[in-house]
Amino acid sequence: MDDDVERAARKVRDVEQAVSQHVTRSGPITGRASSPDGAVTVVATPAGPPQEITVSAAALRMGPQGLAAEIMRIAEKARRSASTRLHQSLERVVDPRELTELGIVPGQDEDEYGWRR
Repeated sequence: MDDDVERAARKVRDVEQAVSQHVTRSGPITGRASSPDGAVTVVATPAGPPQEITVSAAALRMGPQGLAAEIMRIAEKARRSASTRLHQSLERVVDPRELTELGIVPGQDEDEYGWRR
């Protein structure tokens, strides 16, 4: 039993080192999404708050509630895109099933009109 625990611990350390080296080489992973008219653009990571939000003057005509809803919708698209990119990047060094179990899901990017690519 101790051998099994040691083997598992070694595997965890090896995967951790491989992921760390891979992330260091690839840099931060983000996703970008825009509204169809380009009025709202969001850059996000797979987790956490958006990194960048750009709003055009035309977007201000949506009103506060409309603009807030649009930012939230676009931010979620950007987060999904970042998560997809993270999964694609890490599946080179980690079993894709393990990534999915961790909540890093293989999705599909959407174009600016919401169509899946």
